[in-house]
Amino acid sequence: MNKTELIEHISTKADLSKADASRALDAFIGAVQDTLKKKGTVTLVGFGTFSVSERAARTGHNPRTGESINIEGARVPKFRPGKALKDAVN
Repeated sequence: MNKTELIEHISTKADLSKADASRALDAFIGAVQDTLKKKGTVTLVGFGTFSVSERAARTGHNPRTGESINIEGARVPKFRPGKALKDAVN
């Protein structure tokens, strides 16, 4: 499912226009992004938790030359599914 299909699904299930569903989805995505930028978490009970993880700097190897390279640390978004989502999938 892509974003357009998700908007169509939301508009049908929530009895909204496609424009309203699109704005609602964009608002949700924006809220999650803003919270993660501030190193916060977003918890949707039964669905899951969005959070940020710190990836430490490390040394890697260029596979072509075998040369060692330094890989900088980074903040990485994570999603941990909730029990209800896991149960729905299984």
